[in-house]
Amino acid sequence: MPAMTGAIVVRETGGPEVLEWTEIELGKLGPGDVLLRHKAVGLNFIDVYQRTGLYPVELPFTPGMEGAGVVEEVGAEVTDLQAGDRVAYTGNGPAGAYAEARVLPASRLVPLPDVVDDSTAAGVMLKGCTVEYLIHRTFSVKAGHWVLLHAAAGGVGLIACQWLRAIGAKVIGTVGSETKAELAKRHGCTHVILYREEDVAARVRELTDGRGVDVVYDSVGKDTFEASLDSLCPRGMLVSFGNASGPVEPFSPLLLAQKGGLFVTRPALRHYYTDREESRAGCKAVLDAVVDGTITVPVHQTYPLRDVQQAHRELEARNTTGSTVFVID
Repeated sequence: MPAMTGAIVVRETGGPEVLEWTEIELGKLGPGDVLLRHKAVGLNFIDVYQRTGLYPVELPFTPGMEGAGVVEEVGAEVTDLQAGDRVAYTGNGPAGAYAEARVLPASRLVPLPDVVDDSTAAGVMLKGCTVEYLIHRTFSVKAGHWVLLHAAAGGVGLIACQWLRAIGAKVIGTVGSETKAELAKRHGCTHVILYREEDVAARVRELTDGRGVDVVYDSVGKDTFEASLDSLCPRGMLVSFGNASGPVEPFSPLLLAQKGGLFVTRPALRHYYTDREESRAGCKAVLDAVVDGTITVPVHQTYPLRDVQQAHRELEARNTTGSTVFVID
């Protein structure tokens, strides 16, 4: 009889109610694969996008793009991992993390330092790797650069605030409340804008003496796109990497010329974590930043995996800060 594991399955796209707890078969362990027993799994907005159908995924599927746990078994050709090793992985592969255990290629896994616990690892892998490529490779932020960071108190935002502060950038963060503003400031924001009360672009111009910022990191999408463009300095770059408010509507490239010869890019993790070597280098940079204290991982919400529907509701309502992690016994 095939081995089974508890997991969350989506059989049709829709709201949080389509997230169903059930038993699924574990995949067959191939020669280059590992059987991983999860200890913690991260929650990310890409999970919502896939659940709703914004990012199409073949149905049925198990969501989840990052996790941490213990190796239980390795395939015949796996030489760099063994049973008992603590490992983690990020989203450079198919979904499937919302499960008590899963089989996946050993090439996706990175060893965890002893000082990094499972919840921290699950809370940082996808978000941390996202920040790593955004601020080091999509736009290489240097000391003195002005940065506008939307959703600065979210999971990606708080990690980005810390890493950007360490670089020496001047960070303007947008948030939805005074509580989130204080949180963003504690993690490295130089200035914070309450987007519900202030004109974001006008405030950015005021803070930068009319110049604008060098780069905008925008995970919100539709609701912030115009303000993001209007916040940039000439030849500045808008990095649109999420759609929390919905996808950006089509626009004419002429608009970029009219606003100062701007650049717009829409990257994803898979464009920067393309193979084993690139992925492991990026993951190592993130874990090194955790170990040396450049970033701390604010895991502010934890849930049992069976409470996944509530976790998704809270994330979509923007009631969360920092990282949300499912803890698996």
